[in-house]
Amino acid sequence: MAGVMDSVNQRTQLVGQNRLELLLFRLEGKQLYGINVFKVKEVLQCPKLTIMPRSSPVVRGVANIRGGTIPILDLSMATGRMPLSDLKNSFVIITEYNTKVQGFLVHSVERIVNMNWEEIHPPPKGTGRDHYLTAVTRLDQQLVEIIDVEKILAEVAPMSEVISEGVIDVETQGKAVSKRVLIVDDSSVARKQVSRCLETVGVEVTALNDGRQALDYLRQMADEGKAVEQELLMIISDIEMPEMDGYTLTAEIRGDVRMQKLHILLHTSLSGVFNQAMVKKVGANDFLAKFRPDDLASRVVERIKETDRG
Repeated sequence: MAGVMDSVNQRTQLVGQNRLELLLFRLEGKQLYGINVFKVKEVLQCPKLTIMPRSSPVVRGVANIRGGTIPILDLSMATGRMPLSDLKNSFVIITEYNTKVQGFLVHSVERIVNMNWEEIHPPPKGTGRDHYLTAVTRLDQQLVEIIDVEKILAEVAPMSEVISEGVIDVETQGKAVSKRVLIVDDSSVARKQVSRCLETVGVEVTALNDGRQALDYLRQMADEGKAVEQELLMIISDIEMPEMDGYTLTAEIRGDVRMQKLHILLHTSLSGVFNQAMVKKVGANDFLAKFRPDDLASRVVERIKETDRG
């Protein structure tokens, strides 16, 4: 798959334009799936796998890749299907989520397509709660399903949601009760994780599914004559979302004089120096990689103390 990845410099041109690149792949069957290229480190033929005792059945083994030992998850099994059978002719998509590297075993990799987030839509109503989709789109008259990787990783290797003792002091927790935070994330698992963390801090939480919903919500608040930065302690937004991404949401907020003072924390499984540079480009206040309960709680506590001083 040489040449399948673009350079970071090329990809930065997509930022602020509400655009993304999807790497298309298939499991066993005709259905097309997509994953954001930003999450992908490389694509390679399935290497030799070493079975790990007592690991999840979804983990088909570990592989030694470029000096590191990486778990390889069968994406077919992870989404409730039969395991991929022909490992020798399968591919592994090496990804980085939430600062961790893992490989996803797939049947075949197709190509990269450049799309607009407005063309990416939430899963159709009626798909139920047990699906593994975070979004869908259409390409050449064919449905492309975008898998909720955060849900898969939460099931295979659950992350601790416990906030360490000492992160929240009693005084701040008392002040938190009068504060409200808007969280925006298209992953139901991520919304629940963030909500539980913030509720432990003590703040009231409003949760929305994507940037378009959030912008409409904020504009309605402003239209009613409310001071948005006083109504909300802060907004904690994912970056990758259907309809409108977090970068574009931030740029829209900063472009509206009625809400441009709102404190914005971009909270995403997209990690790396690139995203920290983009925070400055679009005007967000801060960036935090998912999901670190102590770090997230600390950011909220710090914000409560700032507003109390101000």
